[in-house]
Amino acid sequence: MRIWKKLMCLALSGAMCLGLLAGCAGEADGVSLSVCVGPAPVSLDPIYAEETGDQTILAHLYENLMRVTVDVSGSPTVTGGMAKTVDQEESYDGTVTYTFRLRSAKWSDGVNVKAGDFVYAWQRLADPASRSPYAALLSVVAGYDEARAAGDMTKLQVTARNDSTLVVVLSGHYDWFLTEVCTSPATMPLRQDVLQKLKDAAEERSQRPGGEKLRWWSDPMALVCNGPYQVESYTGGASLSAVVNERYYSNQAGPQTLVFHFADTAEEARSLYDHRTVDAVWPLTEERMAELAADENWTSIPEMGTYAVLFNCGREMLGDSLVRQAVHLAIDRDALTAAAGVSALAAGGLVPPGVPEGEEDFRTAGGALLDGGGETYEERCVQARALLSEAGYDSGVSLGEMTYLYEDAGSNGAVAQLICQMWQEVLGMRVTPVGVTNRELWAALRSGEYDLAGADLTAVGNDAECFLMNWTSGSSNNVVQYTNSAYDTLMAIIANAANSTARMGCLHDAEDLLISDCVMAPLYTRGTAWEMRETLTGACRDARGWFSFASVVTRVA
Repeated sequence: MRIWKKLMCLALSGAMCLGLLAGCAGEADGVSLSVCVGPAPVSLDPIYAEETGDQTILAHLYENLMRVTVDVSGSPTVTGGMAKTVDQEESYDGTVTYTFRLRSAKWSDGVNVKAGDFVYAWQRLADPASRSPYAALLSVVAGYDEARAAGDMTKLQVTARNDSTLVVVLSGHYDWFLTEVCTSPATMPLRQDVLQKLKDAAEERSQRPGGEKLRWWSDPMALVCNGPYQVESYTGGASLSAVVNERYYSNQAGPQTLVFHFADTAEEARSLYDHRTVDAVWPLTEERMAELAADENWTSIPEMGTYAVLFNCGREMLGDSLVRQAVHLAIDRDALTAAAGVSALAAGGLVPPGVPEGEEDFRTAGGALLDGGGETYEERCVQARALLSEAGYDSGVSLGEMTYLYEDAGSNGAVAQLICQMWQEVLGMRVTPVGVTNRELWAALRSGEYDLAGADLTAVGNDAECFLMNWTSGSSNNVVQYTNSAYDTLMAIIANAANSTARMGCLHDAEDLLISDCVMAPLYTRGTAWEMRETLTGACRDARGWFSFASVVTRVA
């Protein structure tokens, strides 16, 4: 079934189209644009890039099968990138086959972009040896589990029929495959020969006397790209300048030069903006967010994640659902949201605001599944103590010493101290908050070496299914060790649902079941914003966080 005409008009729900005004760098239409969207790159390897700034740079250097553009009305639209056409065919066994026919395009060194470049990149992403945080993006591809179990990535059903035809077989009917998987920085194509060459060069430089450990991408000017820009200069922690890739298949109507300035803090970024060094800035300071929030007509952009308490169901005490419910009820969600800062909003469920349900919002359509109101807190505390007693414990002291892990960053420490105090005062629990790095936190979560933890729960795509699929009993991302056959069945039905209305109904049922079983306690979501000037237009912010400035032009008066 040919689906191309439909995709040409498909809006990417949650992306935000925004205008910009040229500062000192944007003096003429299409000449130059300077931006600041974070610190110096942590990684420019597509399968490891987690920072907004890193992903934004990659989104300009590489082009995926599909891409986000801005249509004439100013709305973001998913169109073909490297894919010239897309065909979809559903099979009797429930699998869905996508056939991408690639356009005639070249890498910045003049070599043709081939279907095999996507096969290599996707196999590298799926390989458990890579330990990419985005590997789950490809869990919808047939053969994913078998490939990872066997360590044989040829079992992943992503193949090159020829140089210009890529074939991907999905294990079910995943509505978000084209808009989320095929637009992600993590699934962008890579040349195996180039990667190996850059790896060898980096290793050779690292072995020189006094040489530091380098990655293959450490010299951005050596990168071979297939996107609209390539790196012209890189000054380490200060800036990266990209110019139009002359071998890009399409004329570049936006900036001919795009300069990324780096800042370690929101305050430093703000200074760059105030001094007109940059034309756009993210993130904003807490003070600036508070100023904007004072306007009752202003609304922040929902961030695609929910901060939640995770219960390790593999622990003896927390394996009891009554205990988990008691611990959950003892939380004053409103107080914790206030401690999290001005951009925080009490969570209504696991799925945050901004995730689409057709032309509506999933959270709005499903309503709040959690009672965070302070006016009912005392009543909930009474229920919590009763449940703990029903579970056979006179007080939380009987549960023994526990720890609460959290990433020691931002307001997380204040939230951790407050929530442990709540558990102590309401239930008598002895819980010690322990701040760790993000890497240490997730290492503990994945190994199961924790009792309670506070974590940002994000998703690989802007779809409710992406938030819920991690908690099936067979998922490697199920860090709470949750097992429920009814939940697994619901998620299997969702994966094969062709009817969108029925699918959404099942998604709401699945979220309700997950929250009812209290394997996690969603606390709050966050909003964000970025400052911009007003004489340019055509920029987009993807719901997943990164920005696209490739189509920025001067706004017509």
